[in-house]
Amino acid sequence: MSSEHITRCGNIEFHWGERTYVMGIVNASPDSFSGDGSTDIEASVTLGCRFVEEGADILDVGGESTKPGFTDVSVEEEIRRVVPLIERLASRMKVPISVDTSKYEVARQALAAGATIINDQWGLKTEPGLAELAAKNNAPLILMSNQRDIGGYDANAGRDTGNYADVIDKVIASLRQSVKVAQKAGVPNENIIIDPGIGFGKTWHQDIEIIRRLQELKVMGFPILVGTSRKSMIKMVLNLPANQRVEGTAATVAISIANGADIVRVHDVKQMARVCRMTDAIVRGI
Repeated sequence: MSSEHITRCGNIEFHWGERTYVMGIVNASPDSFSGDGSTDIEASVTLGCRFVEEGADILDVGGESTKPGFTDVSVEEEIRRVVPLIERLASRMKVPISVDTSKYEVARQALAAGATIINDQWGLKTEPGLAELAAKNNAPLILMSNQRDIGGYDANAGRDTGNYADVIDKVIASLRQSVKVAQKAGVPNENIIIDPGIGFGKTWHQDIEIIRRLQELKVMGFPILVGTSRKSMIKMVLNLPANQRVEGTAATVAISIANGADIVRVHDVKQMARVCRMTDAIVRGI
């Protein structure tokens, strides 16, 4: 992707291809798989401010756990968790804030509170109205490929059921469907970001295969976000708890950048911002 591809988010411009952007995760859910979730707004605001100081270019605020077997959160509860937090963060900093949700009303109120990006883990499959909301607000839209809905993975068995052979083909096909919905709703191409959905309905072997072949997603022509931070594939390789996966995350971040990632979504911002700068110096020559 050329450095001429630009996405504008308020007064901020993302010049894709020039460097890797860091998205810091602010979990407003007590049920986070990584153990970093909190419903304490003050603590979350402090965390967000620290992330920006450490090098975060975007803050991603979510109020519902997405770990396997997660418990659904009501619209009202999710709004209670994320909207006041986004409002506080937006009043304190200039970096863009994305709302990690698949619920229309949560996204609508989050945008009104100061969020400027919608991050939909279901890629418009469960709530296509998010595309119209993004178009109306000229908000960048992150579309993730979530294989939990296509029957290719048995989350309880934790193994591939054999319903699809090539995970990259399935990911690209899923993302093309999501992009088509977004475009039909009026979301301009420069506001679309794609995410292969590491850990969402894939086996850990397939997650590694996606990272290894990430460059193949470039055929779609959109910036690529990769979220490998503390994910279960690192657990499977290193046999470590979530709070000890920083080195494993660093390896996945570096390889993802080398293979075409434009944004990395991470818990450990200070360390991964350094990994990004070093990897960019090698890969992009800066």
